[in-house]
Amino acid sequence: MSVVIRPPSTAELPALRTIERLAGERFRGVGLPEVADDEPPSHDALSRYADQGRCWAAVDGAAGPIGYVLVDAVDGNAHVEQVSVHPDHQGRGVGRALMERVYEWAGAEGMPAVTLTTFIDVPWNAPLYRHLGFRVLRDEELGPELRAIRDRETAHGLDPARRVSMWRDNTRTTPA
Repeated sequence: MSVVIRPPSTAELPALRTIERLAGERFRGVGLPEVADDEPPSHDALSRYADQGRCWAAVDGAAGPIGYVLVDAVDGNAHVEQVSVHPDHQGRGVGRALMERVYEWAGAEGMPAVTLTTFIDVPWNAPLYRHLGFRVLRDEELGPELRAIRDRETAHGLDPARRVSMWRDNTRTTPA
């Protein structure tokens, strides 16, 4: 599969929302229907990310977008706000390619690390990110902005006992 990572066009933004909905369905099988039911970012929010150069789509030829990633700046690091891959394309390196684009962007922006929040016990979450070179942050390692994200997740109904914040050194080129 030859995947290209590039900014999405405005016309492709609805497809990104569809990808997230479809990818989210997988969470029903691990007892997280509330994640599956969560509404994807709005068209306007996706448009803002794209306009600010913080949204990339994985595109497979004529098929159009098959995945996407959104990135914020949090505590001086790149923070993966969302990454989703269409279920028909999962397990084929699409997510890894999107994450590689995040590492490139972070490096160009002079950010020393990449962070994210995820489920510790969902196989395609924390275990996958560990494989990509991320490690779980201890509570005392959280910066104020990352701590605020975790607080918002808890207020939104996500169980903090199942969530972790993860960090990847972006000053090296290969995962541990």
